[in-house]
Amino acid sequence: MFRAQLSQFFPPKPTFSEADIVPQNGRIFLVTGGASGIGFELAKTLYQKGARVYIAGRSKENAQQAMQAIRSAVPSSDGSLHFLHVDLADLRSVKAAADAFKALESSLDVIWNNAGVSQPPAGSVSKQNIELQFATNCLGPFLLTELLLPLMEETAARAAPASVRVVWTSSQMMELSAPAEAIVLSELDDPPKDTTRTYVNSKTGNFILAAELARRQAARPSCSTPVVSVSLNPGAASTNLFRHTPSLKYLAWPLMHSPKRAALTQLYAGLSADITLEKNGCYVVPWGRIAPHVRKDLVDATRPKDEDGGTGRATELWDFCADKVAAYR
Repeated sequence: MFRAQLSQFFPPKPTFSEADIVPQNGRIFLVTGGASGIGFELAKTLYQKGARVYIAGRSKENAQQAMQAIRSAVPSSDGSLHFLHVDLADLRSVKAAADAFKALESSLDVIWNNAGVSQPPAGSVSKQNIELQFATNCLGPFLLTELLLPLMEETAARAAPASVRVVWTSSQMMELSAPAEAIVLSELDDPPKDTTRTYVNSKTGNFILAAELARRQAARPSCSTPVVSVSLNPGAASTNLFRHTPSLKYLAWPLMHSPKRAALTQLYAGLSADITLEKNGCYVVPWGRIAPHVRKDLVDATRPKDEDGGTGRATELWDFCADKVAAYR
């Protein structure tokens, strides 16, 4: 396990690159947080490959600036770029965004749940008075995915197997700092004052929900083409995720990489042929590798109680999230 973590701190040279990505003409992608950092580099590559890309975020101005920068950097693309307004910390906004998207499009190939917040001031909450990191990093993406999932299932039924995917952005912090039971559900309603702990809870939630969605898709009756759901650690990148903790950004500088490099992890998770139906629910690590080892207790948390070693935590978290968003479907 130590070696597995070390290889995420110091990843080997990428074996997956933009050159490995075939043209994406005719495919439709949604990237939350696509106006900056890793999401920007991800959106730029998808656009370069000819895709129809929706950059989802709170600021139309920032998205327009990002789209102009992408178009200038890739002047010959036959892809297209579009803005979708969403505030992941407001469940009403998530519902409105999903409705707006479905009014515009009849298919969706990949959602990259890329946007996130890290360690805002203690006590920060969402519009629905939920701890901000869990709301933004976990609950908002859960509702967005749930609302768009029927459209993705329709897309998967006519697409190549394993090509329609939901990508959840977790973190190496999950394996390093999650408690033995993976996530303490009582802390979601009564969050601790430790913002690092609440960040870890949100990122552990991403990992668990990704695995639970994969399990549920595989269990759908008469479903030969499920939607694939994977989670990932994109790798340490110097982005505005650290805007609330600027000192940490400088202290961790020797471990930091470019957003472009970290975007390779996201691209691999969303597009690589290595991720087959048999790999549904896998965990991807920098710079595009399926993790050979994940902490056993975290894996056990993704399994139902009737499976060997399973704790049923994923089902419990899914039901918790479903209850929280019920009024906003």
